[in-house]
Amino acid sequence: MNLTLITCVVLYLLGTLGLGVWAGSRIKNTSDFAVAGRSLPLVMVITTTFATWFGAETVMGIPAKFVQGGLNSLIEDPFGAGTCLILVGLFFATRLYKLNLLTIGDYYRQRYGKGIEVFCSAAIILSYLGWVAAQITALGLVFSVLTNGAMSETAGMIVGTLAVLIYVVVGGFLAVALTDFIQMIVLVIGLSIIAFFSADLAGGAGTVVTMASKADLWKILPEAKFTDLAFFLAAGVTMMFGSIPQQDVYQRVMSAKDAGTARAGAVIGGASYILFAAVPMFIVACAVVVMGQNALDLAKNDYQRLLPTFVMTRMPLVMQILFFGALLSAIKSTSSATLLAPATSFVENILKNLRPQMNDRQQLFAMRATIVVFAAMVLLYAIAMKGTSIYDMVGQAYQITLVAAFVPLVMGLYWKRATTQGAILSLAAGLFTWLVFFPQISTLGAHFPGQLAGLLAAFAGMILGSLAPQVLKNRHEPRHVAEASV
Repeated sequence: MNLTLITCVVLYLLGTLGLGVWAGSRIKNTSDFAVAGRSLPLVMVITTTFATWFGAETVMGIPAKFVQGGLNSLIEDPFGAGTCLILVGLFFATRLYKLNLLTIGDYYRQRYGKGIEVFCSAAIILSYLGWVAAQITALGLVFSVLTNGAMSETAGMIVGTLAVLIYVVVGGFLAVALTDFIQMIVLVIGLSIIAFFSADLAGGAGTVVTMASKADLWKILPEAKFTDLAFFLAAGVTMMFGSIPQQDVYQRVMSAKDAGTARAGAVIGGASYILFAAVPMFIVACAVVVMGQNALDLAKNDYQRLLPTFVMTRMPLVMQILFFGALLSAIKSTSSATLLAPATSFVENILKNLRPQMNDRQQLFAMRATIVVFAAMVLLYAIAMKGTSIYDMVGQAYQITLVAAFVPLVMGLYWKRATTQGAILSLAAGLFTWLVFFPQISTLGAHFPGQLAGLLAAFAGMILGSLAPQVLKNRHEPRHVAEASV
């Protein structure tokens, strides 16, 4: 156990907690707590957007997937995830910003009514369970590795959850944005230095690129077969579209000082994520060159430990400090954002419908209390799911919003004829179809991806549900006119 390394990590954690407490002193109302008073400049919108996406799966999941299956296995993340932010900036940020709403659920209420607001908000909240649990799982692994097993992964999950929970509950989105800004500086500098050092260990970047080429890791397109193409497309749209109707994305749009900043911040943040996700991929490719078959065995059997093992066994103390500072920055930035988002949605879009008489002070207390409850639920879920792939936990989290919340959002913004009846049928058709494809229910999911089937059904439901009543009305209208004239 390296006491110097552990001391540096503890001091870093205490520093972020102190920043959160300071931010908490500036919180006056729910708008300050939820969207930082719509005042953030472009640089902070970029860093907080980038930070939300750059989490545990980016540092530990994506690189191991890359050395196992090449770029083809990464269509969901980082390509789909980064493209999501770019699409948000190009097609959603300006329209949503001008509505001046607190949550994405508020949009569903304004466009379709309270029923759709509650159902879509519930789907969005549920989707965060797997995403936050993946970050908590990674925190447990980090603390276990740091202490050389003296702290169990479960104990590490508890400590990590408390470390994030305190500054989010106290400081809200302002604390998240400020710590994201600092953590992303640590992340970018730390991983960049480690990448150069790793390349030197591997004999130069050219050696690493040659290894990747020989292993056919640059291949991105699947085989030209219907099933392979369908699953490839489904993996891409899961995070590309399923992440758009998410409260954490909406918070970043709303926290900007103006619509132009919201738009640019999302686009730049998304492009930066795709580009910088290549850095941990390169580091792990270096690990394969340096460690040989041992690295490939770790990638296959316990991939989440591959990068930490490479750093701990092959690098000096200063590199270990940089790595764990960067890794904790990535995990804490994502987990803090994803703890705040569902709590905000629950209070604004579900609890307020049950208790409409709440004043702003009561809403602020409810948001903080909900964060604590949700954190406890996530912790229990993470412990129960221990052993599940971090990458898979993140990917699966977005399927429910893809089939339930995406279509009502995009059609409501871009199709004037979308109606509440259409949204209801879209929700019902999307969720039902998705569930039918579950392996526990049928074998359909082995031949066609359930989330893609659910998305297509959701679009069909929206169009049919919106147009059918209007068509029926038009068919009966001439008869009424004729009867009136007689």
